[in-house]
This record gives sequence, structure tokens and C-alpha cells, in this order.
Amino acid sequence: MLPFWAIGQGTVSGTVTDAETGQPLPGVTVLVQNTTTGTTSDFDGNYTIDVPANATLVFSYLGFVRQTVAINGRSTINVVMQPDTEQLDEVVIVGYGTQSSRKVTGAVQQINTDELADLPVPQVTQKLQGRLVGVQINQTTGRPGEGVQVRVRGQASILAGSDPLYVVDGQPIVGDISSINPDEIESISVLKDAASTSLYGSRAANGVVLITTKSGKVEGGELSFNYYGGVQTVPQKGRPDMMNAQEFAQFKKESAEDLGVAVPEPFQNPEQYAGQSYDWYDGMFRTAAIQSFNLNWSSRSERASHAIVAGYFDQEGVMINSDFKRYSMRANSSFQLGDKLDLGFSVAPTYVVDNIPNSDGAFYGANIDGVGGGGLINNSLLTWPIFPYQNDDGTYPLTAWIPGVSAFPTPNWVRAAREITNETKETRILGNLYLTYEPIDGLTVKTSINGDFGQSNFFSFSPSTASNTFASLPPILATSTRAQTSYLSWLNENTLTYARSFGDHNLEILLGASYQKYESEYQQLRLSNFPDDRVQTIQSALNIDRGATFNNINDWSLTSYFSRLSYDYMGKYLLTLAVRRDGSSRFGSENRWGNFPSISAGWVFTDEAFMEGTDWLSFGKLRASYGIIGNNNIGNYTQYALVDNSLNAVFGNTIASGAAVTTLGNNNLGWERTKQFDIGLDLRMFNNRVEFIYDYYKKNTTDLLFNVAVPQESGFTNFNDNVGEIEFWGHEFALVTRNFVNDDFTWTSNFNIAFNRNEVVALAEGVDRIYSGFGAYQSLTRPGEPLGQFWGLIWDGVYDNQAEFDNSPQAAESQVGTIKFADVNGDGVITYGGDNDDRTVIGNPFPDYIFGFTNDFRYKNWDATIVMQGSVGNDIAITSDQGTTNLDGVFNVLRNVQDRWRSPENPGSGRYGKTTAATFMERDWFSTRFIEDGSYLAVRNITVGYNFQLRDDSFLKRARLYGSVQNAFMFTKYRGANPDVSTTSTGAGELNALALGFDWAAYPLPRTFTMGINLSF
Repeated sequence: MLPFWAIGQGTVSGTVTDAETGQPLPGVTVLVQNTTTGTTSDFDGNYTIDVPANATLVFSYLGFVRQTVAINGRSTINVVMQPDTEQLDEVVIVGYGTQSSRKVTGAVQQINTDELADLPVPQVTQKLQGRLVGVQINQTTGRPGEGVQVRVRGQASILAGSDPLYVVDGQPIVGDISSINPDEIESISVLKDAASTSLYGSRAANGVVLITTKSGKVEGGELSFNYYGGVQTVPQKGRPDMMNAQEFAQFKKESAEDLGVAVPEPFQNPEQYAGQSYDWYDGMFRTAAIQSFNLNWSSRSERASHAIVAGYFDQEGVMINSDFKRYSMRANSSFQLGDKLDLGFSVAPTYVVDNIPNSDGAFYGANIDGVGGGGLINNSLLTWPIFPYQNDDGTYPLTAWIPGVSAFPTPNWVRAAREITNETKETRILGNLYLTYEPIDGLTVKTSINGDFGQSNFFSFSPSTASNTFASLPPILATSTRAQTSYLSWLNENTLTYARSFGDHNLEILLGASYQKYESEYQQLRLSNFPDDRVQTIQSALNIDRGATFNNINDWSLTSYFSRLSYDYMGKYLLTLAVRRDGSSRFGSENRWGNFPSISAGWVFTDEAFMEGTDWLSFGKLRASYGIIGNNNIGNYTQYALVDNSLNAVFGNTIASGAAVTTLGNNNLGWERTKQFDIGLDLRMFNNRVEFIYDYYKKNTTDLLFNVAVPQESGFTNFNDNVGEIEFWGHEFALVTRNFVNDDFTWTSNFNIAFNRNEVVALAEGVDRIYSGFGAYQSLTRPGEPLGQFWGLIWDGVYDNQAEFDNSPQAAESQVGTIKFADVNGDGVITYGGDNDDRTVIGNPFPDYIFGFTNDFRYKNWDATIVMQGSVGNDIAITSDQGTTNLDGVFNVLRNVQDRWRSPENPGSGRYGKTTAATFMERDWFSTRFIEDGSYLAVRNITVGYNFQLRDDSFLKRARLYGSVQNAFMFTKYRGANPDVSTTSTGAGELNALALGFDWAAYPLPRTFTMGINLSF
């Protein structure tokens, strides 16, 4: 018989085994090279495949080195596969260096941005939603370019900031990363425990996010072009269900009849409005375009590497007259100047232009321009639907009211949204220059200089034809606010790293020193009474508001010394010691320096002899850490006694200018201090097809920044001091499974879930509670309970009849048919206000747990990704109900107000009382009627793509076409537009960790449909 190679076709069989264990490997993919002919090994590692003569076989299996074997006439080929240590031992970016994932002893999670491609959002933090265990990322408002809140392990503070520290290519930057083009980023590492963050000392208590930007990697060079474009819409789910014109006219007619007054003429015949309603909320929104262009160049040679990224992003907002544009560029280069000397630099300019109307906030809240007025979305909900917002000829009326009938003179909010300008132009430049020198093997000396410059120009103009305030009818005086912020932060760092192995002992020592200086200036000018709306220059204004025209100058500096010792024995027993010493100008003169040490250890127990034979467990590591870190976001000059030089004094008949000390200084003021313990377990199982990570953490934040009351005899009311304590703890679980893996089809799942808790241990001496919130809508923080709990009355329906009224506790203004509350303090009377009233904890804005679930699929040239994210147990205060359920008849209201109490015979649903008395208790007494369950499951993104097969001689190296839907589905019982919502009543300003979860009719999150293409040349 002739061998098969002599006749051109035959069969090859054999067995595939693991080089380390000698055990057979089932599921190994065996392919004939450059064909789709293939098979997989069975449970015993055996395979059989028909092959042509002189073929080559390719053996591949997750976690093992791919092997290519020429047949060379053989009919039996046994293959021994070697574990792929590089694949299993990923390099992880940590503070001031890198470590193999095997040797990491802290709580660090890294994600490469290749996993985040194709998501049509402007900020990389939005792309991370649902991807990072223990990191809560909420898009609190849909305003373009804004509204992303990041909390690592639920960290919060009373007065200091709660945002993590962002470090870009080793440089701690000012603010956040919202202006950075996501296409510039290569990887993101989140440092969560004290061991991994302690090298950032007094700025690390809220976690640290390390951003590594792209570097040149392709020999000879590669040019790539990425584009996507699409449309955004406001989902139907979550739109407020307001009364239409006929329903509202009927409501007004019934209200007048119940009050026993004449029905106003416009409401005497509600049927006249059938089919003639005007939806003001709908008039505020549109279908909007979105597009992104990015051009990337990557090259690498023996002595140089370059990466250049140029990008343009353009997002129209779904609210009229809102938009966000970003122009960006980044150039990263490195050069090998000699065998021991390297030079590198980067420069990254960004220019952003955005315009955001006064969208969010209560109908009475001050807004973005600081002048006053209300949130236009809230205002639009409250406008009577009998009025048109646009005339038949396409013009827009100035007002929407009937003198003598309407309760408030009402401007045209749609016109206001179209005509009021709130434009910000922001320029930012990040840059760094570094030198590294290796005088001897294992010793590396590095010095770097880093700069972060920013300038922001804000221009607001409200013409005489537009107003965002009830009872302020156009034509009015035109007003304008101009503001400019500029800052410069520069940083010099010098490090020395020594790495050496002594047999089975491996050692790395890091020593470093840094100095950072920050300076900023803010200036604001407020003008009014412009004779002509078309001439908006400063000199054309007739009035300058002196009280709102001012400038501020701020600066701070930070000097630091830090060190880390990393040791391991045989890669099995791991130990890391780290310490940083910070000296900050923000601290008092007697407390200027702080020390932030940490220790962590790890044990790779699968390397022990007693673990032999546990073939199902590929890798196992137990780790633990403890350390002290700080939060220096206490503001500038809070340690000093402040002087107000705007005060006047009267001497006889003469007014003299003067100055007075207004606050006490505190030479002992320092940073907030967090002591944190973490224990974790890392496992890889079933030939590395399953990865499991668990962490338990507990941290205590002490020395909280707080305004402590002082005796009035001192002449002051309070001063800043470090007092109090908050405890945080939680559990984190992450599970990655390779459900199906071969060369044709792969399916990988990534699930994570985190349970974060907090409790106030103590406040300042003599302080047993802190009230926060917005007017009557308050949150309470007190020892023994979580931060910022909703504080109000327990709603108990309506007094349906006289018998129920007589047998129930009542408020002084209560009547049959008015709202009913529970008598919490048991005194037989319903009271609201003071520390001993009937208010109690009525909700918690913090979730019981958060989770994410991502599934990636690959089938031949097709790929698909589904990203889901959710939150369970958090409550939301839908405070926009203050207006939309107002029973006085001054505003349009929710449709279900139709089913209110009108008489004992017609009691309605029990949710709303009568319109004739004590309506303020429903409107202004915060109660459980405003609280809703904010739990949700969101399908954040669905992407389907196709990778084109290209000829080897094609000028194209890669071509991919894809379609994506962002914010595809939302499953929630919450009736609002966004269960991630958290806004202030003004719609502007920083969110307070003690007053989260309030919904004042925020800008909705758009659903985005895009098509995109990726090309590489």
C-alpha cells in the first residue's frame, strides 16, 4: 500500500497532552493551516482528521502555546502543549511601574480599551459601565459631555471630594478625564485597596485610576481610521405621563366646581380641546446626530517608537440647542539614545466646545448661568397643554398664559431653550518629558517633568425675548454672564528602581521624590440691560452687577517622598511594603506632613506540593493588604482665618470701608485619613477557562473635614476641623468564563457583582445629625446609619371619610380628603419640622448591590458584544413631583391626578387628596410618596461587527464594519427617565455625597444607533 502522501490525501490521528501534567487535553482545536478544515480533540485528548498531502496542522487551546506541525508523511502525530505563561501572566499597570498579574498583591483591575471599542459615547468612563467590579459609574444626566459620577467601593466624604484620583501616563491630573479622547487610551487600571494606592498618599482614599495612552507598536508603521455615525433619540420609556389639553381642562373645571367658584371660560368646555393638545416636553427634544472620526498612526523601529492619534467628536444633544464638540490630538514618542539612555515625550492638546441650555433642576432653582430661573425640562412639564409652543407659521410666541386666568405669567420655554446661550470653550494641554538611564544592570533612574494646562471660557446670554423663570415675562432686560478659568499644574518626579534576583529570591526596590505646583484664576463678569440683543459686547451693556463680578486666585503645592519594596520567593510567596510621605500647603502649619504606609502579601498556593493532582485548578492565589491613605480634597485656604474686606463701618455721618475676620483659622487642620484592610482570592480553573476573583474590604475614614460649631461668645459660628468617622465595607465577586472556544466560534462571559455598605460611626462632638438636601426635601446623616438617608414623613394615603379622620392622628391643617401621614413619634399629632417631629428615614440612595454582565461572541468573521449593567436596592426621590402633582391647579400635572379624592363617595385611588385645602402638605412635606425603587437592569450596549477577509497583498491590513445600539433597553419599575439620576435643585454644581438620588427632571439619556467602520493600512 502506498503512503497517503504518495496519493495526495489521507488521515492523521494522535493524542494531545498537557506538558506539565501529562494529562490529555480535550477540546483542542486542530486545523489544516490556511483552510477551514478542522476538528477538536475528544475527552481523552484523541483526534482524527483528513488532510491533503504535505499539509501543516495547527493546534490551539486557550492558555497554551499555539503549535504548528508539518505532517511530513506521518499518519500519527502526538502533540505535547506547553502552557502559555505570557497569556496567563498579564502585565498589570500599577503605581510607578508594572507587575505581572501573578505577583500583584493588591486589589487591582485592569482593562484594555480594545474591549471597549465601538461604544458611541464621548467619555471613557461611560464605556466602563458594568465592566469593573466594585466601581459604580452612574451617568446622572444625559447632557452631552457631562454627568458621569465614579465611586470606587462606595467611597464618600462629608465635605471633601469623593472622586478618584486620575493619573495619565504617570501624571496626576487636575479634575477628571472627560475631555480625553477614548481612542487615545490603551489601558485602564483601577487601584482599589490601600496597598495599591498608598504610593499616591494623601490623594488616594477615593481610589486611583491609572490611564496608559497608546505607544508605537507596529514595525514599519500602521495607519488606522475609525469612524462611526448615527442618531440619538429620547426613549419612550420614562417620559412623564402628563395630562393632555382636554384632561387638564377637565381637571381645572372640576377644581373650580369643588371650590364653589365660577369655572374660567377656557375650561368650561373641555371637549373643545380634543385632539388639540400641545406636548411641551416633546417640544424640547429632537432626533440628534452623533459622529466620531479618529486617525491613528503607530510605528516602531529598533531605536524609536511613535503613536499619533487625531480625533474629532461631534454630538448634538437630544435637547434643542445643546451640543458637544471635541477636537483632540496626542503624540507619544520615545527614543533610545544609547544602550543605557532613553528619552520620551508626549503632548496632547484638546479643544472642547459645548452649549447646554438650563435643562436640569427645579422650576424655581438657579441654574447654569447663576442668574436664577428654573430647569427648562421641569418648566416644560408644568406648562398648560392648551397653549402652543410654536405658531402655525413656524415662529415662536413669547408667552404661554392667559392674563387673569393663569396663576403665573409663563414664558415660552421652547423659545428660551432655542435662544439662550450657555457656551463653554475649553482648551487643555497635557504634556510630559522623561529620561531614563540604566547605569548598571537592574538599576533604572528616571526623571520626568509633566504639565497640565487648561483654560475655560464660559459665555451666557439671555436675550430680551427669552426667559427661564416663571412670572418673568418677555420682553425683559437682556443679561449676560462671562467667566474664565485658567490653571497650570506642573509636576517633577524622580525615581530610582532596582530589580535583582538571587537564586529563587526576587527583589525590586523603588525610591522616589516628587514636587507638584498648581495655580488657578477665576474671573466672572455679569452684565444686564443690552439695548440690542444682537450686540452682545461688554461695552454695550448698560449695567454691571458688582456683586456678581469678581475674581479668585487659588494655588497649592505638594512635596512627596515615596518608596516600595517588592519581594517574592520562587514566585510563590509575595510581599510588598510601600510608604509615601506628603507635605501639602492645604494642611495647617502644625500638621503639614502625613505618612501613608501599606503592607500586602500573597501566596500562590497552587505551587505547593500538596496541590499536585488538582488538575481542575490551574492557578490559585490568596492575598491580603492593610494600609493608610488620605483625602486632601479639603479646598484651599480652609486652614486660615479669612478676612472680608467688603465690610463698611459708620463713624458719625461718614461711611468708611473696613475689613473683619469672618472665620477662625486652624493650624492643626489635616487630611481625611482612611485605614483599609483587604483580603482577596484569585483562581483560574479548568485549564484556565474559568477565572474567579473575590475581595472583602473594610475601611474606616476618620478626621473628616467638618464645620464645627464654636461658642457664640467667640464672635464666630464655626470653623473647619478634622472630626468624625465613617466605616465602609463590602464584598466583590468577578467571574470570567470561556464558555465555548474553538477557531470558528468563541463565547466569553464576564460577570461581576459588588455589595458596598457604609455607616456613620461618629460626627463632631455635640452633633448627632447633619441635614442635607434641597429646601424641604432633605437627607439625614447621623451615627449608626448610612450616609444621606432620605428624611421625611411616611405617607399613609388620604383621609377617605369622617370616621377615618376622627380615628387617625392629624396635622393642624388636615381635613377629610387631605393627605394622611403616619404618627411616627406617637404623640397623636402629625408634625413636620424640628428634630422631634414625625419624620423618619424613608429611603436610601445607595444600592444593596451593583452588577455587570458582558458577553462576547465570535463566529468566524462575525463578532457581537452585549453589555449589561444594573443596580438593586437604591431609592430615588422624584422631587419633580413637587410641581407635577401640585393640586392647586397652577401647573399641568400627571395624568393619574385625575384619580384624586373629590368626596367620600368618590375617594379616588388614595394617592392624591382634594384640591380645596391643605395642598401644601402634599407638595412641600417630603414623604414616602416621593420615593420610588430605583433598581434597574440596563442593556447598555449591543454591538455586531463583521471583519472582512483580505488578501495578503492587499493595501488594507484590516477592515471591519459594525453596528451598535447604546442604552438599548432599560428594565425598571422607576417611572422616571434615568434610574442613575442624581441632580441638584439648581441643575448645576457639584453633587454632595450626603444628598444623592434626587430627581429634579434631569436631561434624559439618549438611545443611540450608530454604524461604524475600522480600517488599517
